[in-house]
Amino acid sequence: MREVTLQEVLDARDRRAEAQRQLLAQHGLPLLSFTMNIPGPVKDSPLIRRGFEEGLRRLDGALSAAGIACLSRSVTHAVTGNELLCAADAPAETLKALCTRIEEGSPMGRLFDMDVIGPDGRKLARGEERRCLVCGAKGRCCASRRLHSLAELSAAVEKLLRQGLLEADGERADALATRALLDEVATTPKPGLVDRSNNGSHRDMTQETFEKSAAALRGYWRDCFLTGAATAAQPPAEAFAAMRPLGLEAERRMLEAALGVNTHKGAIFTLGTVCGALGRLWRAEEPCPEPEPIAHSAAALCAEAVEADFAAVKKRGEGRTAGERLYLQSGLRGIRGEVAAGLPAVLDCALPVLEACLEEGMSRNDAGVTALLHLIARGEDTNMIKRGGPVLAEETAARVREELQKNSRPAMAWVRELDECFIRHELSPGGCADLLAVCYFLHDWKTMKE
Repeated sequence: MREVTLQEVLDARDRRAEAQRQLLAQHGLPLLSFTMNIPGPVKDSPLIRRGFEEGLRRLDGALSAAGIACLSRSVTHAVTGNELLCAADAPAETLKALCTRIEEGSPMGRLFDMDVIGPDGRKLARGEERRCLVCGAKGRCCASRRLHSLAELSAAVEKLLRQGLLEADGERADALATRALLDEVATTPKPGLVDRSNNGSHRDMTQETFEKSAAALRGYWRDCFLTGAATAAQPPAEAFAAMRPLGLEAERRMLEAALGVNTHKGAIFTLGTVCGALGRLWRAEEPCPEPEPIAHSAAALCAEAVEADFAAVKKRGEGRTAGERLYLQSGLRGIRGEVAAGLPAVLDCALPVLEACLEEGMSRNDAGVTALLHLIARGEDTNMIKRGGPVLAEETAARVREELQKNSRPAMAWVRELDECFIRHELSPGGCADLLAVCYFLHDWKTMKE
């Protein structure tokens, strides 16, 4: 992070003014000029740049939602600061109102300077002067009288950036988790599972049931992320204990939305723990994008609680649920054991398949189907064993393994035939579906798509 001189700042301002004059002459449209309001000699850093990119994302989203086209759009990253300049095909007053809403829409917006320059070259004024970064006083009194030191101003900027980016990343995790659930249920065909073609082996669930459940869970994923961040300095077991009430409330909302049907209980545990792990790993300058450390953090979060739960089952000597009875009979730990082990089925199997298929040009739907088949082939889905018994479950998994050995990208016609077979035998790989949603989420988080 290099400090800039006053002359460098002035030169950058002159270059910006000249670029604005040229763009006005070229298009005759209002201009948008977005920079960051950063006091002091350091105008660019990883933290400042992430704040700028978040402001840019919000501005682009607002322009797109309003149907406003931008021409000659240029983004510059320099030691003197980050800049966006573009001509926008809309009335200057409309653009100014849009920019003001973004600036006032969150505390971090105080650091956004989104200027609108009319076709006549005049900058549109704000309706109200902005408040002091440090004390919140109205107007420019603090700045003109130099009431706050540079250290105070810099500390206030850093606090706004870190809090704003934490909230933005929490919302991003929430949106991507919701998308993962919706994409999972829409992936078609899925043997024995609810999809766009049929309800699989289920008589009490439809695609609409899952969509209502996913909508009801919106906000839970953000809360897990923020709780993980807030408890990052605490031992993992304590952090997981803080997350458990969130999961119980999410289950209540799920059951209410799905009229008592268990649509996403497994996902509440898996994706909720993954989102909490993301929060624990979060850094404002660069959130952890890689699946491996996220999965390892998720394992650390829940391992102690999961071991305690299984130890209690073994001590009782009887299972109160089908999953607990299966654990006593065969030692299979289901989805909880999968997360506590660091999601090996995701990292070693399904996620690499999903991403390889996408890189080959396969559609997201078909890549998801293929990843699901690789999960089924492992033969460890406790829901399959519960419904069909261990022999039929293993025979079915072996059939999938055999097909994958012949063709790692099976034809969708073959998958539809497999779906009919699963339905006849009332098999449903529900645990695999939860892990497919995790795959979608981790892939999207890594690529930061929304």
